[in-house]
Amino acid sequence: MYKTSKHRIPVYESLRQAIIEQALKPGVKLPEDSIGETFGVSRTIVRNALVRLDAEGLVEIQPNRGASVAEPTIEEAYDIFDMRQCLEREVVQRLCRIDPKPVVKALRLHLEEEQKVLGKDSTRSIRLAGEFHILLAELTGSKILENYVNEIVSRCSLIVARFAQAHSAECGVEEHAEIIEAIAQGDAERAVSVMHKHLHSVQDRALLNPEDQQEENISDILSRYR
Repeated sequence: MYKTSKHRIPVYESLRQAIIEQALKPGVKLPEDSIGETFGVSRTIVRNALVRLDAEGLVEIQPNRGASVAEPTIEEAYDIFDMRQCLEREVVQRLCRIDPKPVVKALRLHLEEEQKVLGKDSTRSIRLAGEFHILLAELTGSKILENYVNEIVSRCSLIVARFAQAHSAECGVEEHAEIIEAIAQGDAERAVSVMHKHLHSVQDRALLNPEDQQEENISDILSRYR
């Protein structure tokens, strides 16, 4: 468990959110002085946040070269998606064995939020799409499973940011609705099948050649996350 000052968690969470929402792209340098100036904190606090993100696979720290957003290889990308299939299969199987009412209620409320921002706020759509899967894991009641899914979903966001071209989030929202319906019916076989298909769709959309991205000043990016 990390013991932090009141500043360290916000810096960590802001950097993490900026990476997950793909505001900070893979390979972007993360200079401690610029980040510290943006958040009004010391380099030590920034360094602690970067070390924690490095442990989660979201940042790479190299001696004498500093930190940058992690750049997963194509081999790592396929490996991560394989592991995600295993984890999320276990998640939906567990959810189909418990009382579906509170689970389905929570999931449908989240789906409503996804539908509200569809086509209006791509940054929030990206975050909500990932949070749907984290919520699924949370609802199993297993903290270990939740932590693993949280980490792997975050790393998948890096893969999407590095390899994917822009695509509509609509199919993702529709697939989420199908997963909820299968869980509501307690149909584990269907839930596993729909999740498998959904994650393969995510993988197919992710592992494409990236479009050229215009670089933006890191201070300008992070100023939106203070």
